[in-house]
Amino acid sequence: MSPGTPRAATPAPEGRPGSRPGRFARGAVALLAAAGVLTGCAHGPARHVPGESATGPIGCPDAYQAARAAVARAEHTDVTWNGPTTGPRAVTGKSLVYVAQTMTNPGVAGAEQGVREAARIVGWNVRVIDGGGTPAGIQAAMGQAVALRPSGIVVGGFDPGTTSQQVARAAAQHIPLVGWHAVAAPGPSRRPPLFTNVTTHVQDVARISARWIIQNSRGRAGAVIFTDGSIPFARTKSRLIAAELATCAGVHVLAYENIPIPDASTRTPREVASLLSRFGARWTHSVAINDLYFADAAPALRAAGAPGAGPPYNIGAGDGDPSAFQRINSGQYQSATVPEPLTQQGWQIVDEFNRAFSHARPSGYAAPVHIATAGDSHGATTWDPAGYREAYRKIWRG
Repeated sequence: MSPGTPRAATPAPEGRPGSRPGRFARGAVALLAAAGVLTGCAHGPARHVPGESATGPIGCPDAYQAARAAVARAEHTDVTWNGPTTGPRAVTGKSLVYVAQTMTNPGVAGAEQGVREAARIVGWNVRVIDGGGTPAGIQAAMGQAVALRPSGIVVGGFDPGTTSQQVARAAAQHIPLVGWHAVAAPGPSRRPPLFTNVTTHVQDVARISARWIIQNSRGRAGAVIFTDGSIPFARTKSRLIAAELATCAGVHVLAYENIPIPDASTRTPREVASLLSRFGARWTHSVAINDLYFADAAPALRAAGAPGAGPPYNIGAGDGDPSAFQRINSGQYQSATVPEPLTQQGWQIVDEFNRAFSHARPSGYAAPVHIATAGDSHGATTWDPAGYREAYRKIWRG
C-alpha cells in the first residue's frame, strides 16, 4: 500500500499477512458468503443488477445520487461523433515508428492497430518497436526509432521523460512526437515536447470508475485499487480514483496495490490471494488502472471459489481490450470497464501527425468516457463509437 493513500482502512490484526494457516481458506468462504448478501439493486426504478443491495441505508446519499446519474449517462451507446470534422488534406509518403511501452499491454496494442488501419488509408508506412516494459528496453527502442529518422514517432504508453536523451535527439532532427497515454492530460505538451497526447481526460475516467463503485454498492464498499506507480499517467489516475471514492463516507479503500504492468501476470495472483486472506468478505469491489489486472486476478479468485459474477465486483478504469469485454459478457471476474476507444484513438494519432506535417494546430480532441457492462455491450468486444472513420476520411480527402 502506498504511503498517503486516502482513507485506507487498517486491517484487523488477525487478517494481516503471515497469520496462522487456514486464513486464506476462511477468507474465501467469507467471500462466498458475501455473494449471498450483495445481490440485486437498481440502475432504474425496476431494474436490478448484481452487486447492488436493495436493502439497508445508502452509505452516502448525495454522492450516491450523483454517481447513479453519471453512470447512467456514461452507459449510453447511441453517441454521435463529437470530434474534428475539418483539417488538412492528407499528405503522402510519410513513415511512422510506434514505440510501445510493451505490446503485452492490450491498450498499447489496440491503439497500434488503429494507427495501422488509418495509416493504410493515407498510404503511410508504420513500424513497431517494442520496449518490452523495462526502462532499458524502452530507451533502446526509442533510440532505435530516432536512428531510423521517420517522419514521426508515436510514444505508446510510456513517460517520454524516461527517454529524455532520445526525445532531445528527435527534437533536434525535427521529428514530431505524438503520445498515446504518454502524459496525464490530452493535448500538446511542452515538457516533454509532444505535438499532442491522445487520451481521454484522466480525471473523467477516474471519476466515473469510482462513481460506478459508489453506485453499484449503494455507497457501502470495501475497495482495492490496482495501479502501476511507475507510469505517471497511471499513478495520477489511481490517485484521482482514491480521491473520488473518498467523497463517499461508506466506501473504504482497503488496499492500494502497486504492481508494474510487466509484472502483473506473476505478481497479481499472489497479491489477490493475500488480499482474500487479509480482508475476506470486507473486499467487495476493485478498480484497476488497466483491465489486464483482472485477467491475472481471475485464476486466484477462481481457485478461492469466488463467484465469477462477484464479489468482488471489478471495474477497469481502462483500456477496454477484447479480453475484458469477454470477461464482462460472460460474468467472469469483471463487471465493467471504462474503455478507451482504442481504434478511434489510433485514427486520431494519424490525423494529429497529418496536422503536424501540414503545420496545422493539434485537434484538441479527447473522447468522452463510456462504461461498458454486459447490459450495454450487447456482446461486443470493443468500444468502437460510430462516425469517426467517415469524419477522418472526409478530412483527409480534402
